Amino acid sequence: MIIQVNTDSSIENDSKLTAHVESVVEKALDRFSDKVTRVEVHLHDENAHKPGDHDKRCVLEVRLAGLQPQAVTHHADSTDKALNGACDKMKSLLESMLGRLNKR
Repeated sequence: MIIQVNTDSSIENDSKLTAHVESVVEKALDRFSDKVTRVEVHLHDENAHKPGDHDKRCVLEVRLAGLQPQAVTHHADSTDKALNGACDKMKSLLESMLGRLNKR
């Protein structure tokens, strides 16, 4: 599973952030690793340097072998919470989608 981390200009994308994001995504989507070929993580601070509630956004786009890409978005007050929320949403989406495909 290839994980690509993208940030906007207000979030510093350093090796520490990349390693943390990769760790969280790998842990959350581990049971789907045979189907997932690539994950793109997009982190944004929608209000830049102004304080605000739920202004951090994480978009997860997962590319699945032989299937259409799937994407989810989660807003929170920190990038870590936004990432975890998006991972939870993606896990639920994949469980539902792949569960239906396995029943066919």
